[in-house]
Amino acid sequence: MTDTRDSFYSLATLGPILLLSWMFFLTFVARAVLSPLMPTLEAGLEISHSQAGGLFFFMAAGYCAAMLVSGFVSGRITHRKTIVTSAVLVGTALLVLSMRQGLWEIRGAVCFLGMAAGLYLPSGISTLTGMVDRRNWGKAVSIHELAPNLAFVAAPLLAEVLMFWFSWRVVLAVIGMTTIAFGMVFARFGRGGDFPGQPPRLAAVRQIMKNRSFWVMVILFSLGISSTMGIYNMLPLYLTSDIGISRSSANTLLALSRVTGLVTALVSGWATDRFGAKKTIVYAFVTTGLATVGMGVFNAPAAVGMAVFLQAMLSTVYFPAGFTALSSIFSVDMRNVAVAFTIPIAFMFGSGVVPTVIGMFGDAGLFGCGFMVAGGVIVAGVLLVPRLRYSTHRAG
Repeated sequence: MTDTRDSFYSLATLGPILLLSWMFFLTFVARAVLSPLMPTLEAGLEISHSQAGGLFFFMAAGYCAAMLVSGFVSGRITHRKTIVTSAVLVGTALLVLSMRQGLWEIRGAVCFLGMAAGLYLPSGISTLTGMVDRRNWGKAVSIHELAPNLAFVAAPLLAEVLMFWFSWRVVLAVIGMTTIAFGMVFARFGRGGDFPGQPPRLAAVRQIMKNRSFWVMVILFSLGISSTMGIYNMLPLYLTSDIGISRSSANTLLALSRVTGLVTALVSGWATDRFGAKKTIVYAFVTTGLATVGMGVFNAPAAVGMAVFLQAMLSTVYFPAGFTALSSIFSVDMRNVAVAFTIPIAFMFGSGVVPTVIGMFGDAGLFGCGFMVAGGVIVAGVLLVPRLRYSTHRAG
């Protein structure tokens, strides 16, 4: 046990994990930056709240499609090369998006962006869990999950800083070129993932689909993504249009509220290893759901701001536990296929349907009710946790 801990905290292990996490960070910033840019983009394109939310649906559709076929890509070129390919395509998609004009052109570009980013996660998780001992999965995944949480902080700050001098198009171009550059860095210095993925062959898909725990995880990840990306995507519009906060203040609040998530993601990894994934998921959904309801109940900017901070802090607790539970349901050779089918369906709902529905509530003058309904559904997710069944390698 001691040797396992020592080897995990060695530079030889942590270095590759941190570089992999950085690649996840860049691909996540590429998608997360659209949220703080949305008030400006919505005004410039003269579109409604539901149309603005619908852009996230198009991104989710592309993300979903790419993840479903990601196994074919990684099966041909290995997981590590798939990560490089994803980074280069994400950067290219941002450059294309920065040059589009009409609404349907924007929709096509964000769909392409979603497809490019969708290649990463199955290969990223398979590479990550292949680097470390199973007893350290919770800690490794929690480090990896720092990437999206840091992206939630960096994206609105980066957007505001660059928009002080440049347009939203330049913001996208800068992030795109940076992502391509680091894709080349990972191609040279990245480690792990030098093995092919499992293509989603009919027999493998049938085996996964027959597992009831797979469908439970689909719903749980849908709710987890709703509590993070789904809420995050629509917050700037809600804060500026309904609460009366300026765009700059809304994006600053959005960024600062995500700082605590960096800590809770690490705490969640420790809690998952200590108390088990199921108990951690239950805690995450109850607390996050109630905080989400609070965001819609309050009207005063100060009260809403407090709810935003609390919700952001708690929403990150789910993912280390969720990925640990998902990895514990399937064998190593089936894991990337399970991720490739779980996340796209969940992402389509959590980051596509939920923002669109919240936008519809906003068009009806009931923006806050949209957040309240989302929070109530998240709390209800705890009813499904007891139905999870692990394989012989239990995680908790």
